[in-house]
Amino acid sequence: MKLFFPFKRLLQKTFVLIFLLNLINCNSNDQFEKSTAKFVGKQTCIECHQQEYDLWLGSDHDRAMDTASSETVRGDFNNAEFVWGGFTHKLYTKNDSFYVHTLGPNGKAGDYKIIYTFGVRPLQQYIIPFEDGRLQCLQIAWDSDKNRWFHLSDSVAHGEFIQPDDWLYWTRNGQNMNGMCAECHTTDYKKNYDPVTHKFSTTWAEIDVSCEACHGPASNHLAWAATDSLKRPKNVNFGLVLQTSNISSKQYIDQCAYCHSRRSSLSEEGHSDSRAMNKLVPQLLSAPFYYADGQIFEEDYVYASFLQTKMYKNNVKCNDCHNAHSLKTKLSGNPLCYQCHDYKKYDSKSHHFHNGTGEMSLKSNNGFFDKGNGTQCVDCHMTGRYYMGVDFRRDHSFRIPRPDLTISIGTPNACTDCHTDKTPKWAADSIESWYGKKPDTHFGTILASGRKGDTSAIDDLMRLSLDTAYTPIIRMSALELLGNYRHPKSIQLFNQFLKDSADIIRYTAVKNYYNNDLYQFINILAPLLVDSVKAVRTQAAFMLTSLPIQNIPAKYHEVFNKVLQEYINAANYSSDFSASRYNLGLLYTNTGHLDKAEDQFIEALRIDNLFYPAKINLAMIYNKQNQNDKAAQLFMEVIDENPGYAEAHYSLGLLLGESKEYRKASIYLKKAAELMPERARVYYNLALVYQLNNEFSKAEKSFTRLLYLAPDNIDYLYATAFFYVQTKQFKKAEKYANLLLEKFPNQREGTEIMKLIKNEQ
Repeated sequence: MKLFFPFKRLLQKTFVLIFLLNLINCNSNDQFEKSTAKFVGKQTCIECHQQEYDLWLGSDHDRAMDTASSETVRGDFNNAEFVWGGFTHKLYTKNDSFYVHTLGPNGKAGDYKIIYTFGVRPLQQYIIPFEDGRLQCLQIAWDSDKNRWFHLSDSVAHGEFIQPDDWLYWTRNGQNMNGMCAECHTTDYKKNYDPVTHKFSTTWAEIDVSCEACHGPASNHLAWAATDSLKRPKNVNFGLVLQTSNISSKQYIDQCAYCHSRRSSLSEEGHSDSRAMNKLVPQLLSAPFYYADGQIFEEDYVYASFLQTKMYKNNVKCNDCHNAHSLKTKLSGNPLCYQCHDYKKYDSKSHHFHNGTGEMSLKSNNGFFDKGNGTQCVDCHMTGRYYMGVDFRRDHSFRIPRPDLTISIGTPNACTDCHTDKTPKWAADSIESWYGKKPDTHFGTILASGRKGDTSAIDDLMRLSLDTAYTPIIRMSALELLGNYRHPKSIQLFNQFLKDSADIIRYTAVKNYYNNDLYQFINILAPLLVDSVKAVRTQAAFMLTSLPIQNIPAKYHEVFNKVLQEYINAANYSSDFSASRYNLGLLYTNTGHLDKAEDQFIEALRIDNLFYPAKINLAMIYNKQNQNDKAAQLFMEVIDENPGYAEAHYSLGLLLGESKEYRKASIYLKKAAELMPERARVYYNLALVYQLNNEFSKAEKSFTRLLYLAPDNIDYLYATAFFYVQTKQFKKAEKYANLLLEKFPNQREGTEIMKLIKNEQ
C-alpha cells in the first residue's frame, strides 16, 4: 500500500525523533566524541538534509546496487532468448523471481536465480549467488540505451569464448562481486573473506552508495544534532568521523579515491582516515593500463587520470564540476569549463579552429560514439573509450591533442579520432601551421623509452622524476621505470625521494629501492617502518624481508615484526586475488619459509592458472628444494601456453645453465634476449653460458651488446674484462680494466683484472 506523502514524511520524522531521544538518553554530551560511530542508515538523514537526499535519489550512487524486483530490473525477462557462443540463453521469471538459463560452472547448462541488480545505465548487470557465499556477475547484461541483451565478452575478450577454467569466466574470481565490485556499490561493506576456507561472509549496511558511504557512520552526528546548540562541544566536525567540508582539494579528492581509482586495497574503506594511501595503493601510469602519454587504456576510474592534470595542481576538485549528491555536472556543455576558463578566449575559432557547423563521427576503441562539431571542449580535451561494451567514459586527464605523439610513440589523438579519413601527420602539420611552432616536449616520449628499457632514457627518467612542473603521479611513473635499470647513479635520487612529503613519492621510492651497500639499504629503509602512511611502512617491511633479521638493528625488531604483520593482514584482505597470494609467496620466500611460499604460489594458480609470475616463482621454489624436474616442467608449461612470455624462457635458461646443460640453456636465453632486447641482464647470462660452452665468438657479441645497454655497470665490465683475459685477448682486457679503474677507483675489480693480465702474460 502506498502511503499518502505527508503521512510518510510524518513517519520519517517520528523514526528520527525516537532514534535521537534514545541517543540522548543513553549518551553524555560528549559521547559522540568518544564512542565508536555506528551506521544508522539514510532514513535518519532525510529530516535535516532533504535537499541533498532529493538530489541523491535516482543518482548512479542510489542505483549502484539493488535487490532484484519488478521495480529495479530493467532487462527483458519475458521468456527472452539471447543467442551467444553457440548457445541459446533464456531469461525468464518464476514466482516473481528472475532467472537465467545459461552455461554455468564447468560449462554445464543450468538455471540460476538472480538476486541483485548492478547499476542501471548505460547497462545493468545481474548478480547470482553460489556456494561459499560467492556472488557472481552474469556476463549477459542489459543495454539500457538500446534495450537489448549483449555479452560483455564481446568487449572484454573481443568476442572470444572464455573457457570455464579461465579466471575471467563468469563463475570464477574475475567476475566475483564480493571482491571485484561490491565494496564500491554498497555502504559499510565488509568482504569477510577467509583465505583458508575460501568462503565469503560478505555484509553491508545499505545496498547502495548512501550518505554514510561518503560521510562515514553517523550515529555520533545524530547525537551532536540532538544536543542543545549552546552545549555542543566545538571542533568535533558536527560529530562526523570524516570531514568533508573546509578541507583542501587534495584531501577531498583522496576521499573519492577509494572507489574512483584503479588500485590495490589495503583494507576495507573505513572512514576514520582521509589519507588515501592508508587504504589503497593507486595504479601508476604503467602499461597496459595507460598509454605512455598517460591516456586511459584499461579502465582507470578517473583518479590517476585527474592526478596528472594542471587542474589537480591548481586545487580544482571533483565537486567543482560535479554535484556531490546528484553526481551530474553543474552545467552542460562548454559553460562548465567557462567557470574557470575565459569563454572570450576559448569559445572562438582562433582557439578551436572549427566552424562549429556540421557533424562528424567520433571514433572510439570499438566503434563510433557521439557526434561533435569540433567546438565542444570535451571532444578535444576529454576523449574517451568504451568499457563494458557500451559504457563510454571520458578521460579526465584533460589533455591537449597531440597527433605528433601518435606518430612518435603510437598514442591516440583527438584529431584523427574525429577526422577518421585523415592521417596523424595531417593533424600534426595542421596544428603546427596554426601555432607556427612544433608542440612542446611531452613526458610520454620519456615513459615510452623507459618502457622499452632503452638505456638512453635513464637521464631523462631521472630529470622527469625530479621535475616539479609535473604532478607526482607522472614523476613517480618515471621513477618506477628507472628502478628497472638499477643504475648506480640513481641511488641518490631514490634516497632523496624516501624523505619526500608526498605519500605516493615515498611509496614508489620504497617499492623500487635498491642499493648494493647493505649498510645503506638497512639504515635508509628501516626508519620508514614508522612512517605515518600504511602503504609506505608495510612496503618498507616487505623490502627488508630480503635480509636476515639479524642484519636489521635490534631497535627496529619489534616495529619490524609489527609492520610485517600489517603487510600480511593487508595481503590476506585481498587474498581472493592471485596478486596478493603471489606477494605473500614472495614474502615467505624472502624469509626462508619455502613451504608457506609454495602454498601461496599454488593458491595463486588455483585462483588463476594463467598468472604466470606465480608459476615462475613456484618453479624457483622447486629449484631451491632441488626438485629441478618439477621446476623445468612449470617453465615449459608457461612457454607452451604463452611462447612470448620472456621470463619463462629466461628462467628455464638459467635453470639449465645451473644444471650445466649449457647448449640447451643458450637456446632459451637467446630467445629471452630476442623477446627482451633492452634487458642487459639477459645478455650477461647469455654471454656467460656461451663462454662456458666455449662459443667465444657468440659470447663476445653478447658482451658487446651487454655493455652497449649498460656501459657503467661494474659487474658487467668485470665479466667482460675477465672474458678477454680467459681468451687471452689482453689488450681488450686491459681496456676494460682501465675503464673499471676510471669509473670505480675505490673498488677492487679493476686492480684484480690488471693482476690477472700480468699473471697470464
